[in-house]
Amino acid sequence: MNLLRLGQLSYLWLFASMNEPPIVSTVDQPGDIGLVEWKDYTSQEVFTFECGSTLPGFTLRYETYGRLNADRSNAILICHALSGDHHCAGIHSMKDRKTGWWDNMIGPGKPIDTNRFFVICSNVLGGCQGSTGPSSINPETGDAYHLDFPVVSVRDMVRAQYRLLTDGLGLDTVFAVVGGSMGGMQVLQWGIDYPHVVQRLLPLATTARQGAQAIAFNEVGRLAIMQDPDWQNGAYPVGEGPRVGLAVARMMAHITYLSDEGLEEKFGRSRVPAAARDLFAAEFQVESYLRYQGQSFINRFDANTYLYLSKALDRFDLYGPDGRLEDEMQKVEARTLVVGFTSDWLFPPSQNRAITHALLRCGKDASYAEIDMSLGHDSFLVHAPELYELVRSFLS
Repeated sequence: MNLLRLGQLSYLWLFASMNEPPIVSTVDQPGDIGLVEWKDYTSQEVFTFECGSTLPGFTLRYETYGRLNADRSNAILICHALSGDHHCAGIHSMKDRKTGWWDNMIGPGKPIDTNRFFVICSNVLGGCQGSTGPSSINPETGDAYHLDFPVVSVRDMVRAQYRLLTDGLGLDTVFAVVGGSMGGMQVLQWGIDYPHVVQRLLPLATTARQGAQAIAFNEVGRLAIMQDPDWQNGAYPVGEGPRVGLAVARMMAHITYLSDEGLEEKFGRSRVPAAARDLFAAEFQVESYLRYQGQSFINRFDANTYLYLSKALDRFDLYGPDGRLEDEMQKVEARTLVVGFTSDWLFPPSQNRAITHALLRCGKDASYAEIDMSLGHDSFLVHAPELYELVRSFLS
């Protein structure tokens, strides 16, 4: 094993064989996806959750970018984080002010190159952006499921995605599954549950199980939602609900996605104009930023979905009852690159390294990369040339 350092990038490069010829992009400079449309896949088969509850069927909303090649071997599945969705690249209309959440990573000539790959991203089962979740209509009652929706796990999310890929898109194999945070958990579960399907795994800023601190922050967020009188025990009308509680939960979570150094660099103790604030209005720029994050979140996310998905994160545990991560990692057959970030204190580098070490102890083709960035857990979402080069190299 050799530890290599390139500028601010430190990584352990352990690829045993890289004999496949590279596929060369047809553009010299990265381009944009442009206008995209979402689609819905609906399964009419009964779906049994890991908890034992069932649904008569389900819908996953998804988007695709690029084209499937002749032998259907170039598909890449993108898995989103807790607050993400299926819209990870491009725009839906010329009026959109923001592109998809990973537009810097996906597109013609970009690290996940749509000139080479057919890219798929779906909103997870239990989500609130078109996929079946707590805010969806229960056909038995004609009302939203609310808390009657089955308890959803990361494994349930992956099993629903498997149906989308095999039944909905007719794919037998996937070249790679890629995702960060909760998306990285899904990536690992894909490698464990469907080793015959996926060839490469790229989990970023993730963990095989959350520590007590991450669970604690999730619990504070959930209590903020459930203590809001507008939560109504989860039975709030569609379009309404615990907006204050959800905003506070988002503000709390967003702090964990950042780092002390990153916040100091961006805001420090800068203040908003004095004329624009009352006694307890936002005084510092960082306060104003967090309030904006909370308010923008409640306009696009469902509170019950937040409760369900955050609980799925807490319960995700690949170590099992015996505390042996190797028991699950032994099932993985795909070539794997795990990426951690030095300033990530939500899922710190040690947790990412533990995944790689377990894979290596099982004799798997695994590598670990650690990138020195100051932006915390969300580093995988921002402009990061070192990460781009890693992703591009791994996929080629």
